[in-house]
Amino acid sequence: QVQLVESGGGLVQAGGSLRLSCTASGVIVSINTMGWYRQAPGKQRELVALISSDDTTNYADPVKGRFTISRDNAKNTVYLQMNSLKPEDTAVYYCNCNARTFTSFNDDYWGRGTQVTVSS
Repeated sequence: QVQLVESGGGLVQAGGSLRLSCTASGVIVSINTMGWYRQAPGKQRELVALISSDDTTNYADPVKGRFTISRDNAKNTVYLQMNSLKPEDTAVYYCNCNARTFTSFNDDYWGRGTQVTVSS
């Protein structure tokens, strides 16, 4: 029903910036939340940032003050502006969407992931 497409990953030096984008498509009634998760080698996937339909946000402690999540409701798109990147931010970043469709009130959908690599 819902497909997520991510973009914006890449290789940057420490202190640099990247902006990730994720667009949801399909038969969507409404989006409850959209967010970004990441998974580093040998680590469990973790929440990075989350934004709800009323624009309330939640950030993981390691990225507070450096990352900003935002959304464009008309485009069903979520963004993650990443500033002051550190090598420990290196991970595969996954877009997540919790959405209401005509057949479900709150199913979770995932993108395929985009690699972010921060060199020292």
